[in-house]
Amino acid sequence: MSGKEQINITLFNKWDTKAIEVNDLGLKTAISLKPSVLPNTFGRHEHQRLKKADVNIVERLANKLMHFGKKYAKNTGRMGGKKARVLNTVKTAFDIIYLETGKNPVELLVRAIENSSPNEDTTRIVYGGVVYHVSVDVAPLRRIDLALKFIAEGVRESTYSNPQTIEEALAKEIILASNNDMASHAVKKKNEQERIAMASR
Repeated sequence: MSGKEQINITLFNKWDTKAIEVNDLGLKTAISLKPSVLPNTFGRHEHQRLKKADVNIVERLANKLMHFGKKYAKNTGRMGGKKARVLNTVKTAFDIIYLETGKNPVELLVRAIENSSPNEDTTRIVYGGVVYHVSVDVAPLRRIDLALKFIAEGVRESTYSNPQTIEEALAKEIILASNNDMASHAVKKKNEQERIAMASR
């Protein structure tokens, strides 16, 4: 093979991430779509500040899904730390998304994150013994963290004590969120958070 020939690296050897555009300007720097076949950095970004912005967005979704045990216990249960298993779940969910929509599932994931990442949040300020809730803007990295958390939460709640598989639930949640559908748990949570923030401006 000549030196000029370039190998196109595709996610799971299927999905091309090069042509995907991030439409939300605020999230452009925080969503990483760098090519990788298996999105796993083995946590080497962990001790460096803001380094998670360079972690592939699909891997960050997988990391958020690794909290799958009891309803309210985050890191325990069947999925705690089983990253290979979660990546297989994401891979299957992407196949389901493609079969249902005919579109690139990574692109739909990016749209879902754009639609479910809140712009405003509230924070507590204690001033002279009185607690005020004040509206604040959300940083891009936190917006993505919240969007992924909402998506993972929606999947967890819809599959808990339910015969529906996690792959189907994840595919459904991503499709609904990418269409900005209010049936999506993530979009619902985002709107709720922004509504509360608007009330405390």
